[in-house]
Amino acid sequence: MRLYMTVAAGGFRRHATYRVATMAGLFTNTVFGFVLSYTYIALWDERPHLGGYSMDDALAYVWIGQGLIAVCGLMGGGFEDELMERIRTGDIAVDLYRPADLQAWWFAGHVGRSAYLFLGRGIVPMAIGALAFGFTLPAGPGGWLAFLVSVALGSVVGFALWYLVGLSAFWLLDGQGVVQMAWLSGMFFSGMLLPLNVFPGGLGELARALPWASLLQVPADVYLGKYGDGWGLTRAYAFQGCWALVLFGAGRAVQAAAERKVVVQGG
Repeated sequence: MRLYMTVAAGGFRRHATYRVATMAGLFTNTVFGFVLSYTYIALWDERPHLGGYSMDDALAYVWIGQGLIAVCGLMGGGFEDELMERIRTGDIAVDLYRPADLQAWWFAGHVGRSAYLFLGRGIVPMAIGALAFGFTLPAGPGGWLAFLVSVALGSVVGFALWYLVGLSAFWLLDGQGVVQMAWLSGMFFSGMLLPLNVFPGGLGELARALPWASLLQVPADVYLGKYGDGWGLTRAYAFQGCWALVLFGAGRAVQAAAERKVVVQGG
């Protein structure tokens, strides 16, 4: 356990050194937050209470999304390219010989990275959005705590999804096609473009049942109090937790298959 805590701390320190990249990401998230906010304002002026959200709820949703893009991996886990490159060059053999589980090693690094990004790129955009638009806030400390728990679970699901994407390089000459598919799926099915509650009929039901809903839609609804407390909140956490277990299990199965027959492309 101490080893993985050290790896997590190293992941935090590593990303904390890229201050210019953090500021650039923060600036980009803030700009897109303003663009989406005014788009949502125009849409909600025409369709008040669309998807069951008030205008203030919709604006909160926008800034929650901007705060969680990097934390929950809506557009990328931040590690899959490095993992794919190590597989392609054969350096993954060194990782497999370490006295540590490969999945747990990368997850520990992800925990440190996500913790830093939540502080560096998560809190600030939401604070800017709240000052600029005055959107809905959780009802007291309990609401904030419930939201943070959901964000943590969403980050775990995000890692598990992108770890599977990274492992695809064991069998593919070029894994960028899988990366692009996962990127597009994350943007659409997480609710980053529009809340999944707005999606009609069967498409909405499917989108809300897929794991990407754990990355933004569920944390946002927890923040907005849509699940209430007690059983409703437990149901939200169970949804995220079940997907985390399923995807982690899939990752371990794929990893085991790769260890049995490692095919290194190009190295």
